Amino acid sequence: MMGTKIFEKIRKEDVGAIGIGAMIVFIAMVLVAGIAASVLIQTSSNLQMQALSTGQETIAEVASGLKVEGISGHNSSGLIDKLAIEITPLAGAPDIDLSQGVVEISDSDGKYILRYGDALTNISSVNGSIFDVSDFGDATTFDIIVLQDADESCLVATPVINYGDHVILAINTTLAFNSSLPPRQDVFGLVIPEEGSFGVIGFTVPPAVTEAVVSLQ
Repeated sequence: MMGTKIFEKIRKEDVGAIGIGAMIVFIAMVLVAGIAASVLIQTSSNLQMQALSTGQETIAEVASGLKVEGISGHNSSGLIDKLAIEITPLAGAPDIDLSQGVVEISDSDGKYILRYGDALTNISSVNGSIFDVSDFGDATTFDIIVLQDADESCLVATPVINYGDHVILAINTTLAFNSSLPPRQDVFGLVIPEEGSFGVIGFTVPPAVTEAVVSLQ
């Protein structure tokens, strides 16, 4: 009898020890699972924020940008001394601040970067040819001639254009290129907005420049 009681006591003590051990293992598993879940939730949140940001940037890149509608040149003794680059925003593009954009242009001999020169002319104030406008940029800048701006968002201090607006980037080639453009001269470049796709510049000056205004692109 005595041995049986001792055996039963030992069994009860073992069962208690096993129960405490199982509880410790269970608590450890809960803690590990909680930590893993916290890491997964944080990672998922970061990935979601990054995906949202990337999506917005991709939409802006695809849906935003400028288009070059045409380029005209002014004839001065058989040379092109001024360029008028007409641009408009792409369909669906958000507002584009031209003061944050650049014109990257090359005459095959050099590459030039031009920025907005804080001079803007509205077409309503132009009397005669646009090439008679006094503000046509200098060696490092282009000026703006506003052709169409229904909401009057394109102003001297804030030259912002949106869909439906048409403006001319006025470039003085004599100053920007250090000389006027001669016949057969290749010119290429980009009109690069702050974000979105860029407008493409690419033309060759005709072999003989005889008209007062020459369509180049």
